[in-house]
Amino acid sequence: MPKAINKPTGTDWARVKREAAADAPIHFDAAVEPYNPNDAAAVAAYWQSATIKRGRGRPHVDVKRPTLNMRVDAEVLDAFKATGPGWQTRINAVLRDAVAHGVTA
Repeated sequence: MPKAINKPTGTDWARVKREAAADAPIHFDAAVEPYNPNDAAAVAAYWQSATIKRGRGRPHVDVKRPTLNMRVDAEVLDAFKATGPGWQTRINAVLRDAVAHGVTA
């Protein structure tokens, strides 16, 4: 049976639970906050006008590129990987440029 790991989080969870149970009002600073979290109408209006921003991960594209498995020389692969993150995109750019210039053989 795995041993539970209890790492301190710095959060006073007992206070959080007490305030949640008491339904304590949330501290509101009008100079910093975009809306009063204690006002249900203000909360609803804020979230009604909110937009969703995409987080981490691959961005949505209309035309999905197919997955390809191919063999290349180890030196070629190492050279592209040595250039850092985005090496697959750079390989695609080199191949796209070759096709655009008629180098297909």
